[in-house]
This record gives sequence, C-alpha cells and structure tokens, in this order.
Amino acid sequence: MNIEDTRVTLVDKQQFHTFAFNGQVPGPLYVVDEGDDVNVTVNNLTALPHTVHWHGMYQKNSWKNDGVPGVTQEAIKPGDSFKYQFKAAPSGTMWYHCHVNVNEHVALRGMWGPLIVRPKNPTALEKKVTKEFILMFSEWDSKWADKPGFGGLPSDKPDYFTINGKAYPDTQPIRIEKGDVVRLRLIGAGDGTHSFHLHGHSFKIAFKDGFPLANPIMADTVLFGPGERYDLIFEADNPGRWMVHDHVDSHTVNGDRPMGGIMSVVEYAGVPSDPWYDWAGKKYQPNFYYEESLKKGPGQYSNDLLKGKAVQ
Repeated sequence: MNIEDTRVTLVDKQQFHTFAFNGQVPGPLYVVDEGDDVNVTVNNLTALPHTVHWHGMYQKNSWKNDGVPGVTQEAIKPGDSFKYQFKAAPSGTMWYHCHVNVNEHVALRGMWGPLIVRPKNPTALEKKVTKEFILMFSEWDSKWADKPGFGGLPSDKPDYFTINGKAYPDTQPIRIEKGDVVRLRLIGAGDGTHSFHLHGHSFKIAFKDGFPLANPIMADTVLFGPGERYDLIFEADNPGRWMVHDHVDSHTVNGDRPMGGIMSVVEYAGVPSDPWYDWAGKKYQPNFYYEESLKKGPGQYSNDLLKGKAVQ
C-alpha cells in the first residue's frame, strides 16, 4: 500500500491536498477473517514521515506492528517502506490511520481507511443482514487545504464535513430494497463528534467498536466521537426516499452554503424520481460505500470512485 500526495475534491471545486493511501480517501478496504495472518507493506512516497496504526487490533505478540512512532517503531521515512504483520483479532468494524502528527495527518489529510474483520462466530442478528455499507465521517478546515505539513490546531474551525471524503450533494445514495436487512458501519475518522440520524426508520445499535451488544438498543439517532465505531442494523420496511444526516446541524454545510456536508439519502428500489428531487438524473455510482467490495470476501479493495489526482 502506497502513501501518496493526492489532491481530492470534497464537493464542487473545493480541493484538498492529502496524503492518501493508494491515492484515495478513504483508503482501500481491507476485509479479513478473524485469526487471519495480515501482511501489508507500506511504501511512503511523500516527503513527510508516516506510520499505519491498525485501530482496534490487539497485536498479541506483534506489538511492534502497532504503528506508533517513537513507541513501537521508527516512522517510515520518505522513500522507505515498512511491513506490518499481525493476526486479525478481535473481529468487527475497525479502521487504520496514520499515527504521525495525527492532529493534521488524520484530521486534515485523509490518512484513514476501513478494516473489517469477519467473525468466526457471527451473531444471529448479523446473519440476517442482506446489505451493508461503510460510512466514514470527517471534517476539513479549508484554510489549510493547500498547506500540507500545517494545520490541525485547537483553534481550527472546520467548514467542510464529509462521508467517505465527499460532501452532499456529491455523496451517493444508499440504495436498498424493501425486505432488506441493512447494516450501516459508522466510523468516526476525524476529530469531531457526530449525531447520525436516519429518517423514516429506527435501527438497532448492534455493535460498539466491533463488539456485539448483548442487548441491542433501539434508536433513530446515535452520537459518536473520534475513533468510535457503531454498527446499526435496520429492516427496510418503509419504501420511499429518506434523508440520513448529521444532527450536529453545523455539519450540514459546505463552507458558508447550507444543504451540504454530512447528508445522504436512503433510496428504495422502485420509488420513482421527481423533477424537483436534488438527485434527479444523478448518475448512480455503486460501491461508494464499499457495498460491492464487501460482498467479495477477504482481500484488499481499491475504489476508483474515491481516488484523487496525484500532486506533481
């Protein structure tokens, strides 16, 4: 996996200089089975040092693969490589991110991606799931957009907010069918707190940080912070078009423009469009939420929809 200087577009013409894994934000999806031996060689093609922390992994007997500079390893210098080797445990919705200057590299430079560890013994509830989607939430302060190596200060005020590196209306619909049992894997990848709300449905909060809850909680809104993961499971029993959004209302803007940021739409199959619909005529691009990749089993999956352009 390469770390590359990459310019991504969040929405409209708002671009950001990132240090992207394989040139995309979020980075490639890793799907492994619980207990698998994971081997990932990371090549640093940027001018700054980096590491990769596999957030949530126990790293039993492999602590030097935890990715913390100055503690478990020397940071990967520009032009150098490092091979991470560990067993996949525990299972659940995990993620990976840089651990050098996290206030900038993670909060502003898109250095994160999803890691899904499939369980040896899935719960009865997750066995019912027919479709699943990964949503990674982040914030961006545009004044640092073209100033790599700077930013991520306590005084910063983010003005762009994204799901999988895109802000509404440049996100994609979550397409489902009546009768589906849907799993949404939410990951707090930035440094903000989010309040995820789904219209027209309630859901079960079934997993927290990868661990199944003995008694899933029914809700229609869930609050989560940096690094947290929640898996929500709901029955698709109310056909229509339903907004999903951050109920931290200031997170639904693009700069100084309303109706943007962390918003998307759950679209049921068979519901006709309307000429006034925001996404009327929008070209649907499957796999924005890694939904197609998640069907394929263990592997590393890049995603052309999330790729930016190399910075020359």
